[in-house]
Amino acid sequence: MRVKSRPPSSSPASSRRNVTPVDAPPSWRAPAQESLRGRGAAENPTGRFERLYHVEDLEARERERLAGEAGEEGDDGGRGRLPRTQYLRDATRSVLVRNNSPDVGFDVGLNPYRGCEHGCVYCYARPSHEFLGMSPGLDFETRILVKEDAPALLERELSKPRYRPEVIGMSGVTDCYQPVERVLRLTRGCLEVLAECRHPVGMITKNALVTRDVDLLAELARAEATTVHISVTTLDAALHRVMEPRASHPAQRLRAIETLSRAGVPVAVLIGPVVPGLTDHEIPAILEAAADAGARSASHILLRLPGAVESLFPAWLERHFPEKRAKVLSRVREIRSGELNDPRFDSRMRGEGAYAEQIHAMFELAARKSGLDGELPEPTTRHFRRPRRGQFELFDSDPLPPPSP
Repeated sequence: MRVKSRPPSSSPASSRRNVTPVDAPPSWRAPAQESLRGRGAAENPTGRFERLYHVEDLEARERERLAGEAGEEGDDGGRGRLPRTQYLRDATRSVLVRNNSPDVGFDVGLNPYRGCEHGCVYCYARPSHEFLGMSPGLDFETRILVKEDAPALLERELSKPRYRPEVIGMSGVTDCYQPVERVLRLTRGCLEVLAECRHPVGMITKNALVTRDVDLLAELARAEATTVHISVTTLDAALHRVMEPRASHPAQRLRAIETLSRAGVPVAVLIGPVVPGLTDHEIPAILEAAADAGARSASHILLRLPGAVESLFPAWLERHFPEKRAKVLSRVREIRSGELNDPRFDSRMRGEGAYAEQIHAMFELAARKSGLDGELPEPTTRHFRRPRRGQFELFDSDPLPPPSP
């Protein structure tokens, strides 16, 4: 059911994402949501820019529950409450976007997809779906926008006479190797353009599918034009299954590190994010496992809960780890100046306070012990060449210089 409401302009709640129904009693609160198999969020809160909001038909929900217990088909034809993923065309005219955030390691980003089926409940990118008129909850992981022309648009951009190469960050917003990439191959198409141009690119992913493109990444590595960061947040398979339900298993990510390393691709492990009170104790084990797999460097980011994630993450804790909810949220507040989120640059990545410093110290010690305290080489633009089409490219092989001894 959709209800239209215009809260009084004097009320600060008028701009918030969770709006109380206009006819609800003062004690009204949203009902607890059941876990959905294969999904990180169970809620679908209204976007902060929307004037319409949803109120669930609780009677229909109860009918479905009773019908399921009786072995009957409910109003949804027996399909259950599991939402299917929808893929929507994104008719964008450009694929390179710039950011001016001083605490982000690149200035130019490329994202073939918007939204992410991995369903990581903590994902800082969830609020970006609100700008599309969708929810940062289930919509973010079930309504994926696809930039079908991404490779062609990228090639057109790199062909412009005024274009000057900079390191492009892939997966700066949503993972470029999410499940549908197996079929659509948009990320591979973009990598083919980048490899032809020897254009520098830095990649971050939670999906072992990255090894499918090891040929292109190795080609870029020979041109000193790529680095890959594999995100490993936990080695606990049970925790991974509910926290990152459609991302690759931790063991698969470690094997991806090994495959890339053997191919000569500079690869690092990223513990992103570290969840205080839930995964921080795993830092030494993750770094040791990544070093054994061939990683050359390591980094970490502390959990941050921007926008709607500030309510989605506590709800997830209540569903899956009710006994740890108070501890985890207390730890988050401890590193966020008493709040669940601190949007200030630099602080949002590192946190503040004694507990944050303990995590950083643990990471630095474990990184030194595992030999991961160095830095990956910065991708270079020295070998960049514009896209070449037609017969003239037969007369210009432009070989790479021999590798330095």
